[in-house]
Amino acid sequence: MGGRNTGMTGQPVIVTERLELWHPQRGDIDQTIAIVMQEHTRRFLGANPTVDDNHARFLRQAGSWMIYGYGGLTVRERGKAPVIGSCGIFHSRRGLGDRFDDMPEAGWIIAAEHEGKGYATEAMRAAIDLFARDHGPARIMCIIDADNAASNRLAGKLGFEQREIGTLPDGSSILIYDRMA
Repeated sequence: MGGRNTGMTGQPVIVTERLELWHPQRGDIDQTIAIVMQEHTRRFLGANPTVDDNHARFLRQAGSWMIYGYGGLTVRERGKAPVIGSCGIFHSRRGLGDRFDDMPEAGWIIAAEHEGKGYATEAMRAAIDLFARDHGPARIMCIIDADNAASNRLAGKLGFEQREIGTLPDGSSILIYDRMA
């Protein structure tokens, strides 16, 4: 893998036992939006995000690579083309103040039909390792909808510790976590 991964490539950024993690590509937009628009996922992403909101989310995570040298990754099963999710460490101002908004943020989304296979755990461990290798020790934040039990469990499994309960500008109740990479 060697060196900082700051640009788009025609190869996966990370290959794990079962997954490939890619820089976001233009051809991934519709598949990624379809995943986040699934009701099962969408209900945990704030105040009823639209297709346009999720397009902006995709671009923000992709653009994070250019500005910060880290960002969102598109998740595929190894050797397969369909996008099954997204994950990574990215920069995303949430309106939660400087102690959060100026920090790297971790996040993951796996399509409903692929949940329960350990893919989010596998992908995020690889993404955190990549971030730590490229950027050294750093505090990473994570916010999760208070009702998203599976993601709240995964945060603990990944070493995140809950620090506080918060509210997004849209009124969504969230749990705020952090960890060192």
